[in-house]
Amino acid sequence: MVTLRIEHKIASMAGWRKAFDSDPLNRKQAGVKHYRIFQPKEDQNLVIIELDFDHLEQAEAMRKALNQLFPKIEGTLVFGVQVKILDLIESTDL
Repeated sequence: MVTLRIEHKIASMAGWRKAFDSDPLNRKQAGVKHYRIFQPKEDQNLVIIELDFDHLEQAEAMRKALNQLFPKIEGTLVFGVQVKILDLIESTDL
C-alpha cells in the first residue's frame, strides 16, 4: 500500500468540505482505495488527508494532479499545502 499525505491550513471547514466532497479529481477513478481525514484538536484550521493506493504510479499521478490544482485555490481556500508519498513499512494491531 502507498499513501499520499496532504496537509494544509484551511480558510473554513464548510468551504473546504464542499470542495473536497465535489471530488474534482475523481478519487475512485484515480485509484484511491481508502481515505482518512484528520484535524488536530489544537488547530481546527489544519486538515490532514491520507489517500491510500495499491500502486505507486497511482499516487504519483494524483500528486501531479494535486500540484496542478492547489495553485488555483492557494490563498483563498487552502494555505501552505504539503504533499508527500509514504510507503507503509509496518502496521501492527496491539
